[in-house]
Formats: sequence, C-alpha cells, structure tokens
Amino acid sequence: MIDWMKLPPLSALRALAALAETGSTVQAGARLNVSHAAISQQIKGLEAHLGLALVDRGGRQLALTEQGRQVADAVIGGMSSIESVIERLTGQDAARPLMVTCTPAFASSFLMPRLADFQRRHPGVSLMLDPTPVIQSIGPGGADVALRYGTGVWPGLEAELLLNTPIAIVAAPALVGQGGALDPGDLTGYHWLQELGTNEASEFLRWHGRDLDMSKGVTSLPGNLMLDAARDGRGVAVIARAFVESDLVAGRLRLLYEDRRKKGYYLVWHPGHIRPLAREFMTWVRGQARRAEDGGHGYSGQPVAG
Repeated sequence: MIDWMKLPPLSALRALAALAETGSTVQAGARLNVSHAAISQQIKGLEAHLGLALVDRGGRQLALTEQGRQVADAVIGGMSSIESVIERLTGQDAARPLMVTCTPAFASSFLMPRLADFQRRHPGVSLMLDPTPVIQSIGPGGADVALRYGTGVWPGLEAELLLNTPIAIVAAPALVGQGGALDPGDLTGYHWLQELGTNEASEFLRWHGRDLDMSKGVTSLPGNLMLDAARDGRGVAVIARAFVESDLVAGRLRLLYEDRRKKGYYLVWHPGHIRPLAREFMTWVRGQARRAEDGGHGYSGQPVAG
C-alpha cells in the first residue's frame, strides 16, 4: 500500500522529470508552462524534502546526479503508464499520429523511399515525420520513436543498432580527382558540406589534427540537398556511408575516408512508453533495415579502400 503522505509534491516531481527530459530549466519551464525560476525552486524543495542532492550545479549547465536520474526515471515511467492508460481508455491513443524523429539524411535516403510500404501495410495511420538534426524528446509529450546516429548511448532511453554504417568522407571525382591517396591536410583546401545542425566537418579534421579552413567555407544543409551538392562537385561531404553506396559504385562520388568511431543508426525509444502503433513501426523498420543490407542497398559492413 502506498503511503501517500510521504510522497513529495507532484509539482516538484514533474519539474525534475521535465528537467531530465529537456536538459535545461528554461525548456522544462516551457514544457510545464511555468518560469525557469519556478522549476529551480521546485527542485530545491524536492531536494529538501528527500534530503538528497538531485542536481549537480557545479558546471555551466545543470546535470542530474545519479540519485536525481533514478527519481526522474521513476516519475517518467509512472506518468508514462498513466498517460498510456488514459489515452487507451479515452480513444486518444488511436487518434494521435505516430511521431518519428530522425535526421534529414535518414529521412530522405532511407525512410522516404520505403514509406509507401509502411502505409500500404497500415492504411489509415497518420504519421508525423520530423526530420531534424536536433535530439528531440522521446516519450510522453514527445516523439514515439527516434532514428539517430551515434554510439547507442542515450541516458534513460533504449537503443538498438538498426543500420551498421560508418561516416564517409566523399567528393565528386571532378573535384578531387579519380585516384591517389589524399592526406586530411589536403582536404582543408576544399569547401566542405555537412548536415545542417552538425559540426561533422570540423570534428573530422580535428580528429586528424587539422583545422577547417574557413576561408574556403563550409555549407550546412539538409542531407538530401547535401548529396546533390556533393554529386555536383560543390564540396567534400560528410555523410553515413549507407546513403552513398550506390553513388560510390556508380562512380558519382569517391570515398576518401571512413570514420568508424560511431557504429551507425539506432532505433531509440522510451522504455516505459511504447504505443502499439509505435511497436508496429519498429518491427517494420527493422525488417526494412535487414532487407536493405541483405539486398545490397545498404552498407554491408566491409571496408572499401578510398
């Protein structure tokens, strides 16, 4: 039996959960329609109530302590279950569109060519596809599912490797020539292309002890437009290899380097908030990824010399 009198105020628990999901008091306040100062006060009151340090205030940004993360995860899981039950009982769950967030490159190169199959299998389903490089909230009040590139570690979320592919540094042969090794230092003399909202070009060069030459410029744009620009010889591009495999085979682009520090694209979801429709989408996209790799339309995992 729950001892209700010992539980902290719900408003304080909500403030901590919102901070955990958004990473800032400003965004947490916007989610709960209160000021960022109110979020800070609620969390301080919660710490006093529990006698625990829930937030580390030593850095430039607030970060949850391990104890704070445990409390926030419990609140998010519980509220997610409540939300799911209410949506199911009132019919809101079935009416709410499935929301999927992913990078623009993944949306244009992987999802859009295959999405007709999902719609054919699930007629009448409303889908909201949010192509953005910004990590969006997943779970209650946010996206149902995310498809993100990385190492597979997103605190508080479940992740499953979907598409194993390194980052590729590519360019049109007309820009960099047909053959011969290129040192990373040689590439600083070119204009660079990268996904909007990322700093992948400068990050790659720094990894090799080089700096991006800003006098040559860098263009940040959505993934599909970046590929068009790379094929036209407008710059050196940074993109997941799976999305340029056909271009490499056809000779439209030349592979210069691979960056294998990250594993590939992951299917990401909140463990306590998975709607039946989201589960169906997850099953479908897993099948699409397997067929892409088995059929040669995705990266096979074998290195190719640049």
